[in-house]
Amino acid sequence: MNRKVVYLTGFMASGKSTIGPILANTVGWNFFDLDKEIEKKENKKIRTIFEENGEKYFRKKETDVLKDLSCNKNLIVALGGGTLVSSENRGIIKESGLLIYLKCSPETAYNRLKHKRDRPILTPNDSENGDENNLRKKINELMQVRIQYYSLADYSFDTEGSNIGQTVDLIARLIQKI
Repeated sequence: MNRKVVYLTGFMASGKSTIGPILANTVGWNFFDLDKEIEKKENKKIRTIFEENGEKYFRKKETDVLKDLSCNKNLIVALGGGTLVSSENRGIIKESGLLIYLKCSPETAYNRLKHKRDRPILTPNDSENGDENNLRKKINELMQVRIQYYSLADYSFDTEGSNIGQTVDLIARLIQKI
């Protein structure tokens, strides 16, 4: 494969952080979760970074860490749900690797996210907290904004219709062919 890094993109809870390490193990590569790497560098949780420094600061750190990871070979990287919104990030990814979109519906995302409180972009700071309709609305709105970026992927796989093992096998075969 000419490209040295496989990037997994998709909405929050699409399976990037679950499929990524299994896929890396299957193909004998290393795995990195972009958000976890940012947390290590900042020594703070993503939620805390958002609260203390704001989204703009977080996005700058995201680009810095992405640049570092893109210099590696034989690497699977789980991107954050909003990483592709940045044109600079898209350029880094296009130059250094293969982009794979893990798809899920808004309803599946809602079901996977409804009890999580570690997603700062979805968790309001006020009385809306826990409101099912607001969470569904935010998921739909964010997906609508981000779908244009996810659709730029080289390949896409639906994470709803198959189990994790099937998805990993399909992507692993793809990596080995390229």
